[in-house]
Amino acid sequence: MVPESMRALVVNDDGYAQGIPPSVPEDLEPFVTADTIPIPQPGRGEVLIKVRLAPVNPSDVAFILGVYGQPRVAGKPAGFEAVGDVVSSGGGPFANRLVGKRVSFYAGVSGSWAEYAVSDARTCFPLRAGVADADGAGLLINPFSAWAMRDLVRRSGAQAFIMTAGASQLGKLLVPLAKESDCRAISLVRRDEHVELMKERGAAHALNTTAPGFEDALARVVKDEKPRILFDALSSPLTHMVFRAMGSHSRWIVYGGLDYEPSPLPDPGQFIFRSKRIEGFWLTSWMRNSSVVQMMRAARGVQARFISGAWKTDVAAVVPIGEVLSRVPALLAGANRGKVLIAP
Repeated sequence: MVPESMRALVVNDDGYAQGIPPSVPEDLEPFVTADTIPIPQPGRGEVLIKVRLAPVNPSDVAFILGVYGQPRVAGKPAGFEAVGDVVSSGGGPFANRLVGKRVSFYAGVSGSWAEYAVSDARTCFPLRAGVADADGAGLLINPFSAWAMRDLVRRSGAQAFIMTAGASQLGKLLVPLAKESDCRAISLVRRDEHVELMKERGAAHALNTTAPGFEDALARVVKDEKPRILFDALSSPLTHMVFRAMGSHSRWIVYGGLDYEPSPLPDPGQFIFRSKRIEGFWLTSWMRNSSVVQMMRAARGVQARFISGAWKTDVAAVVPIGEVLSRVPALLAGANRGKVLIAP
C-alpha cells in the first residue's frame, strides 16, 4: 500500500546560483530541507519507485548548489539516481512491465533523495539478482560514463589517456575497463595512498599532482605514452598545465567542474597550429543519442562486471535520510573513501 506522503530532501531555491559556492559545502541546510511532501504520481510511460538507496554524487552536490547544467526547482526532491522497487505504473506497455521489478533508475522526473521517486520507464534498468543494492544505486552515472568513455577512447584510436580525479569512483571503474581493451590509463590523484590504489586497479601510471617533481614526471609519461585524450573532472589551472604538456591533436574532454578556480584559456597556438580541441561530455546527452540496443548492451555489460567482481562500489557510509543534513557534509569533506549512500 503506497502512503499519501513521504520524507524527502527538497531543494530550497529555483534556478542557478548567483555567485560561486564552495564545491564541498560545510552545511547542506542552505540548499536542501528535510520535509514531508505528497507522493509524486507517475504519468503515462512513467513508474513510481520505492527507493532503497540513493547515492550522493558530485553532480547531485553541484545541482543543489545551483552550478549544474540544469536549473533547480524549489520544493522538488534532489538526487539524480537510485535503486528501488517499481510499485506502480502510469500506463504504457514498457512501464507496465516494470511493476514489481527492482531497478536502477535515473530520477529525471522526481528526485531520488526521497522515500519514493517517479522515473521515465525508459531510464529504468531491471537488475539481475547478483547485483547488490549498493552497486545498483550508482549503476548509471559512473558505470555508464565509464562505458561511454572507454568506447570514446577506442573509437579515437588512442592507446593512452589521462584522467584527473583519478581515484574517484568513475576512475576506479574506467581504469580496469580500459585495461581490458588495451587502453593505458594515466591517473592523476592528490594523495600518495591513491597512487598504489590506482596501479592495483590497472592504471599504467598514477601520478600525485601535489608531489614534488610532478610536472617533470608528467612530461616523461606524456613523452612515453603519447596520450591524446584528457578526461577532466576539475576544469582547473592544473588541467590547463596537463593539456599544454600533451601532443598535437589532443582532446580535452570536460565532464565536471569540481575545482571552481577559473582556468585560463590555453595558448591559441595550441588550437591553430597543433589541432588541439576542448569539448564536453554529459552522460544525459550520450544516453539521449544512444540507441536502445546500445543502452541495453551497456546495461548488460556493467551489471556483468559488478556480478563478476571486476567492479565494485566502494561505500564510505550509508546514511538514513533523517541524518543526511547532520552527517553528509563531514563525509564529503574528508578523504575520498567511497560513495555516500542515502537510505530512505
